Amino acid sequence: MEVYTTEEQQVEVIKEWWKENGTSVIAGTVIGLVGLFGWRYYNQHQQETMEAASSSYNQVLEQLAKGEAADLEQAQQFVTANKGDAYGDMAALQLASAAVKAGKLDLAAEQLALVASSGDESIRPFASLRLARVLNGQGKADEALAQLGKINNDAFKAQVAEVRGDILLGQGKLEEARDAYQTAADAGGLQGSQELKLKMDDLALPATTTGEAADA
Repeated sequence: MEVYTTEEQQVEVIKEWWKENGTSVIAGTVIGLVGLFGWRYYNQHQQETMEAASSSYNQVLEQLAKGEAADLEQAQQFVTANKGDAYGDMAALQLASAAVKAGKLDLAAEQLALVASSGDESIRPFASLRLARVLNGQGKADEALAQLGKINNDAFKAQVAEVRGDILLGQGKLEEARDAYQTAADAGGLQGSQELKLKMDDLALPATTTGEAADA
């Protein structure tokens, strides 16, 4: 390692080093600063975008509460503009609910199908379950049953079985409906649905789970 004994030698070495590396140092510094401010701008932009989407979503909820046809159309425009993000998914579910109340089952089915097929994985089962109910309400029992078959989330097992029982009951398939309701009860459905026991009682099916029967 060289030892520089005079200040003049040290200055000359620094000058030579700067001559060789100064440009790359400046460029690196500039790139670093651009990256820093660019990242801050990106984060700020993302935050502003989220706040704007949240505000628009709240406006959609207020509009849907009125239940007017024009408000349904505006909500649909919001869903289209925000397709693929959380606010779009939630707005689609709210729009579907409002559409059912307004008797617009086709619109409800359209929105629920959208979320069930391309929404966030955490809410796809919920959308599929509601879609099955709407399809059944449209007289499309077979399509409704097929939709239920797409739900593989164990957390929805009881709900899926209960809705399946409702559809089968509507088709006059009493024995299959009993089995479906029993499956729902075995999966803990009696704790989550007060109506399930009544449905089971109507079909003269004891409202006990398989486990409870075994304990007895």
